[in-house]
Amino acid sequence: MARASIVGAGMTKFGVHEATLPELFAEAALPAMDDAGVESDDIDAFYLGNAMGGQTENDTHLAPTLASHIGIAGVPCQRFEDACATSSNAFKHAVQDVESGLHDVVIVGGVERCTPETGLGTGEMTRIFASASHRQYEQPTGLTFPGVFALLTKRHMFEYGTTPEQLASVAVKNHAHGAHNPRAHFGRDIDVSDVLDSPIIADPFHLMDCCPFSDGASAVIVVSDDIADEFDAPVDVTGVGHGTDIIPLSDKPDFPSTMSARRAAEQAYEQADITAADVDFAEVHDCFTGAEVMASEALGLFEDGEGGPAAAEGRTYIDGDMPINPSGGLKAKGHPIGATGTAQLVELVEQLRGDAGDRQIADVETGIAHNLGGDAGTTLVSVLEVRA
Repeated sequence: MARASIVGAGMTKFGVHEATLPELFAEAALPAMDDAGVESDDIDAFYLGNAMGGQTENDTHLAPTLASHIGIAGVPCQRFEDACATSSNAFKHAVQDVESGLHDVVIVGGVERCTPETGLGTGEMTRIFASASHRQYEQPTGLTFPGVFALLTKRHMFEYGTTPEQLASVAVKNHAHGAHNPRAHFGRDIDVSDVLDSPIIADPFHLMDCCPFSDGASAVIVVSDDIADEFDAPVDVTGVGHGTDIIPLSDKPDFPSTMSARRAAEQAYEQADITAADVDFAEVHDCFTGAEVMASEALGLFEDGEGGPAAAEGRTYIDGDMPINPSGGLKAKGHPIGATGTAQLVELVEQLRGDAGDRQIADVETGIAHNLGGDAGTTLVSVLEVRA
């Protein structure tokens, strides 16, 4: 049963943008409103994902500022911050509010700028990213997120025999998918040797195992199930799960199991009355290649330890038996932190409507989005389905 429906979707190209945060968000929000066929007077509320604008651009209290810029000033607005899971958390609250009857039409989206257009270089941006790690136990050691996911992945390699070549296969596949996505940060094919020959960032990750810093914005229009049939091509939201895990990293009992994802998936599948076997494709949070492997297992798409071999065997390509990240994922599409979660939903909507062009997966009815924050301490999983 639908909890809500998405009736409009829009996003910018991910990459480098000179536009300000309000201007950039408008480039996603206004197309989403046009896609839904709604006017500013139709919007009841606005939920925004932005994780780092205060640190990167000295720009806070963003929700009413962006609402004013897109012509919906006066509606209830709220900014959410939950590391990389920011706009998925905003989406969860939008779904809850239309389901409860509080609102009928909500715009939810995210915007972030992470490239040198902010005036900050890679070193300073890496320091800001690392603020999502534990302040007392992790930040003083210099542990940054390539290091966090390298530790998780090294344990996965130890337990299951996952190889560097299998990890590289994830990057190769996501770049191949990104080559069909005109909004992707990177749009060129690579091969396994390109990944393995690139510089080491944090063992076992080479440079091309890692997603880029990106600028971008994304937005969707969420409406109550009661009015969804009044819109063209609604896509139903049948489950939204939200799980957390222990922080700091050192206290997690099982590194590669990513328990927040397992908890979120269990909730989302139960709400949607599906199992992992019913999932036709997935957009997952591949900030690093190892993260995609662990996510594919935590979501139940593959057995534990089988995520790496599945990637190497080509099973996660668009034409494979379990397509993952048809958009190119964070690895090729890009990762503007606050915009990533709702961008995954934009891809799901386009796939389920059959509007994904050269990256369209055949005969899909059920897709999931997996969006994690920090050291996998937070994860949201959303289930979207073709409206019956």
